[in-house]
Amino acid sequence: MRIDLHTHSTASDGTDTPAELVRNAAAAGLDVVALTDHDTVGGYAEAARALPSGLTLIPGAELSCRLNGVSLHMLAYLFDPAEPELARERELVRDDRVPRARAMVGKLRELDVPITWERVAEIAGDGAVGRPHIATALVELGVVESVSDAFTTEWLADGGRAHVEKHELDPFEAIRLIKGAGGVAVFAHPLAVKRGRCVPESAIGELAAAGLDGVEVDHMDHSEDTRARLRGLAAELGLLTTGSSDYHGSRKTCRLGEYTTDPEVYGEIVRRATGAFPVPGAGG
Repeated sequence: MRIDLHTHSTASDGTDTPAELVRNAAAAGLDVVALTDHDTVGGYAEAARALPSGLTLIPGAELSCRLNGVSLHMLAYLFDPAEPELARERELVRDDRVPRARAMVGKLRELDVPITWERVAEIAGDGAVGRPHIATALVELGVVESVSDAFTTEWLADGGRAHVEKHELDPFEAIRLIKGAGGVAVFAHPLAVKRGRCVPESAIGELAAAGLDGVEVDHMDHSEDTRARLRGLAAELGLLTTGSSDYHGSRKTCRLGEYTTDPEVYGEIVRRATGAFPVPGAGG
């Protein structure tokens, strides 16, 4: 089985619609794909309707969190999307995205970048607007060569000249909410230092003690040494280890199925979840 547990669609900051994403996942030879848009479940229904035969969809989300001033992301799998506490927190984060993005556009204009809010909103479309949409506009303007080049302290990275903080969950509270909704919590790309500051490894132990289920190890932003260190830490803490592409369509260079999750780990995630179930494809 080929299992990719971290992908994004146009419901947040990917470039594939949910329907296109599942069709592309099947074409890439995947057996299982998780849709983990940022702070939203808005792409579920379309993805499920279009799900090709032979492909299983895992409902999920990537939740925005912050610990001691450091941003981090928590992958939530197979939770009940209607559970009110977690739904309310997702809504708070989403509601903060537009004023935050507008403020970043304002900062960029103060830096003499001829970016417009109208263009950023057009790029985002119906998705949850975020930094990747602003980064795409910067690429169009020739300010940076790639989306990843915009995520530096020169521009949009945490602490960067045009960065603006947003409402984010405390990760311990995120774990509590995910578990309360019957889901499984996995810390996304925990040591992706190229993205900016990361929480110390000691924090992973504290999160494990609070109920964290696993850590995403095999990821394009982790070096081989980092992956080995994370595997050792996960073994010490009794955490599951996952692998995934963090696919965003054409917005990033990663490919569907570039990294995958062991079938036994996937089976354990499904076994632990009580809020939702994998959706088998019926040839949509």
